[in-house]
Amino acid sequence: MKNDAAIPLAAGAARVQTRTRWTILAMLFAITTINYADRATISIAGPEIKKELGLSAVQMGFIFSAFAWSYVVAQLPGGWLLDRFGSKITYFFSIFLWSAFTLFTGAAGFFAGGAAVAVLFTLRMLVGAAEAPSFPGNSRIASAWFPTHERGLAAAVFNSAQYFATVLFAPIMGWLVHSYGWHSVFYVMGGLGIVMAFVWLKTIHGPKDHPGINADELRYIQEGGALVDLESGNRGKQAAAVNTLACIRELLSNRMLLGVYIGQYCITTLTYFFLTWFPVYLVQERHMTILKAGFVASLPAIAGFLGGIFGGWLSDRLAKAGYSLSVSRKVPIVLGMLMSMSMIACNYLQADTLVVAVMSLAFFGKGVGALGWAVVSDTSPKEAGGLSGALFNTFGNSAGITTPIVIGYIVEATGSFAGALVFVGANAALAIACYLFVVGDIKRVKLVSSLNQ
Repeated sequence: MKNDAAIPLAAGAARVQTRTRWTILAMLFAITTINYADRATISIAGPEIKKELGLSAVQMGFIFSAFAWSYVVAQLPGGWLLDRFGSKITYFFSIFLWSAFTLFTGAAGFFAGGAAVAVLFTLRMLVGAAEAPSFPGNSRIASAWFPTHERGLAAAVFNSAQYFATVLFAPIMGWLVHSYGWHSVFYVMGGLGIVMAFVWLKTIHGPKDHPGINADELRYIQEGGALVDLESGNRGKQAAAVNTLACIRELLSNRMLLGVYIGQYCITTLTYFFLTWFPVYLVQERHMTILKAGFVASLPAIAGFLGGIFGGWLSDRLAKAGYSLSVSRKVPIVLGMLMSMSMIACNYLQADTLVVAVMSLAFFGKGVGALGWAVVSDTSPKEAGGLSGALFNTFGNSAGITTPIVIGYIVEATGSFAGALVFVGANAALAIACYLFVVGDIKRVKLVSSLNQ
């Protein structure tokens, strides 16, 4: 089909600008929802797995962290694949493989004792490795499809899918565990992801290759700062023009990016508390049934989803009002992290209703402040968007390794989650410090020393 963007408008003809970019964003949202639901399967099934296999809190902490070990290690290779082969094909294989490994995780029930633990750990590591290109891919696609003044909302929408995943799937997965056993969660979610991989392949194209975009929309996004060539046929030449190791060193030596990377580690600590230990907290500390915990866990997730949309809207609103990119991105991040620190108050509350309300406020704030991927889209060098996103995600998801383990040791040593909530709240405070005192002006980085001559 001939690209409509290449067809000039007839003199005097009127044409309504297409809105294909929002269809692309809807697909990113749907896939990221599946992504986070598959990450959360282990936490929803966790109490039953712990009971069936007789695992300690520390052992569960290591199983919870297995995903993040490989996810972090595979970030840079995943970013290189995105820059080399583009988001469409790299992301397709990512979706298909992580879904297949999720499905296989249900078979861990056929093993016993140490063998079951080893199988669970290994398969969760494989899921993590396969998911590595996902968020850098989201960032690349947003950079290619969205003008700067819409990018905050775009990044907030796909990032808010992590909360929507819990809203939609936590009750379903809780019901599956209650009715059919913990194995069923992995079979259902893995099968759904495999189907969505093929939907992705049919839906995603670069701006210059998409059959549904017209010249008006292409011109609008390009003039607004979208990197419309990022997903076109010259991506291989762009990737080849960059010395990968020198590029990594150059990105890490940039104070602004380093502050963003460390800030993302702190913010992601909140994410992994929610993805791993939060349902266990509800069951163990608040004495809820797993079925009730699955439904209750969806309430802070709804707040997080709404906060994510609000944070993106607020950021773009500030940008359109004439505030600098630095102000429009930092204000929601700082306000959001201040709200997230409220979770520490749960240590002093007895009523479950108040605890859920405060957790909902905390995760609303986490959503408001989760603009890191918008910042990555704003700052990544156009020749190495995949690598820059991968470094950002490497730092961020290192929290997926440390958070479950640290909380596991805190709970094991103290017998409660009080110290764990202080630990998570302190990370929110450190994120504020990074954006206020380290990041400085937010602007796109131009590579110098790492370009091949």
